[in-house]
Amino acid sequence: MSHSRPRIDTAARRARLGRRHLLAPAYRAARTEEVADAVVGLHATDPATVHLAACARLAAPDPADVERALYDEGSLVRLLCMRRTLFAVGAALAPVVASSTAEAIAARERAGMVKWLTEGAPGWDERRLAEVEERTLAALSARGEATAAELSAEVPDLRDTIVNSPGKPYQATVAVSSRILRVLAAEGRIRRGRPRGGWTSSSYRWRPGTAFAELPAPPAPEARAALTGRWLASYGPATVDDFKWWTGWTLTATRQALAAAGAVEVDLDDGTSGVALPGDLAPVAAPEPWAALLPALDPTAMGWKARDWYLDPDHVPQLFDRSGNIGPTVWWHGRIIGGWAQRANGEIVWRLLTDDGGSEAAAAVTAEAARLAAWIGDVRVTPRIRTPLERELSG
Repeated sequence: MSHSRPRIDTAARRARLGRRHLLAPAYRAARTEEVADAVVGLHATDPATVHLAACARLAAPDPADVERALYDEGSLVRLLCMRRTLFAVGAALAPVVASSTAEAIAARERAGMVKWLTEGAPGWDERRLAEVEERTLAALSARGEATAAELSAEVPDLRDTIVNSPGKPYQATVAVSSRILRVLAAEGRIRRGRPRGGWTSSSYRWRPGTAFAELPAPPAPEARAALTGRWLASYGPATVDDFKWWTGWTLTATRQALAAAGAVEVDLDDGTSGVALPGDLAPVAAPEPWAALLPALDPTAMGWKARDWYLDPDHVPQLFDRSGNIGPTVWWHGRIIGGWAQRANGEIVWRLLTDDGGSEAAAAVTAEAARLAAWIGDVRVTPRIRTPLERELSG
């Protein structure tokens, strides 16, 4: 380990996390857009996660404010981007994310769909696909918004089916509409509208979108450098592997982007080398001790590949599913100390996996659970990511 590099210890990393991720009460935000910007993007695969993650960081939690940003004003944009995961990012950052990451993913999605259609559905080729897509976009434009079923009623070709994995135990017959609409969304040409149910619903309408080619986006190398700077400002210091994992970029692209962003090497507490922005090397004052109940796939919990500085490795089997996705977590002053769940009767229940923090931590967690229960009200949340501890608590 070089002794000529700045050193940023674990306490300083946790202090940055509480302040910059808006988790300490004094740093909570007034609007959902501020939350998304603070964490770069909110995980949006599970509709409930966006609302739970945002409201955990809002001074006055309100799902209506999240819906305003997502559906009324469009100031949050869903993109299939980092690690082929759906994120909700601020509208100003969307072109950067599109150019740096989402465009390449959309191109791979389209190539896979074309192969799937032409090999699995008789009578389909790229020309027919283009015609069906144009008719679908025209029908959506005329309606303003529509469900997949409504679009299929107007464009009958969307009702064609393909048998996936024929002969396998998991064989399934699916409509081509699912894949076509997914790719159009990945390209930005359509976007998810307001869900048909409440804010936890996965049933939604489609709205016309803006194709990536129409966005005022910088070239990909510039976009990757810009996104790198944004990420380091929120998540730095971190390791090169952390950033490579978070973006899903190649190691070469990751290193080039870090260099273009001016990242400098620092020493971390575990003896590894990290990177940080050159203006982010000074000590950061720790906020007052804070507690938080964060949802499954929260951007903070999933922000780094190496998590030992905020998560005891012994707790991973209880808090993660088999695919490496984290469930609902309880935090105390920059560390994960337990998990939580909601029972069928609406009760918020939690369990601490460590007694670090003592009675002060337990009292703060109790207060946060009451705060969460108050704004959730009659809504029932079952995360898509079911972990051992969440299943046990909810049952």
